[in-house]
Amino acid sequence: MKDYFVYTGGAISGLTYEECVGWRLYVASKMPSHIHILSPMRGKEYLKNGKIINGSYEQHPLCSQKGILCRDHYDVCRAHLVLMNFLGAKKLSIGSIMEVAWAYAYRRPLITLMEEDNPHNHPMVREASNFILIDLDEAIKLTIAILTP
Repeated sequence: MKDYFVYTGGAISGLTYEECVGWRLYVASKMPSHIHILSPMRGKEYLKNGKIINGSYEQHPLCSQKGILCRDHYDVCRAHLVLMNFLGAKKLSIGSIMEVAWAYAYRRPLITLMEEDNPHNHPMVREASNFILIDLDEAIKLTIAILTP
């Protein structure tokens, strides 16, 4: 069976490493063996210090401005589907909005998780999203249904 890749986007700035990684690990644990998760947090274990992530860290290539943009763009380009988790967001995630735009531009199926009062609930995000849900488990089921032959 062919392997498929899912890019897991969502807020990073303003959260701890654990908050960023927790839901992504949960999603990965629910996927069948032919679906693989692409996380923007992979290779960034040095951020496991309990501190809030804020912006870029130029001393770490993957966390530098260029590193973040390069790998996240590459991952969205090669993903077969983008799962964008905005649940519980208190402020806009500008990087995630760029990922929404890339998913739309490259015609990747986009499943967006957000509540009605979410700061990301904008006409352009709604229009770019193929599916808008409020339940992570439902998004996981939908991802599997889309990517399983």
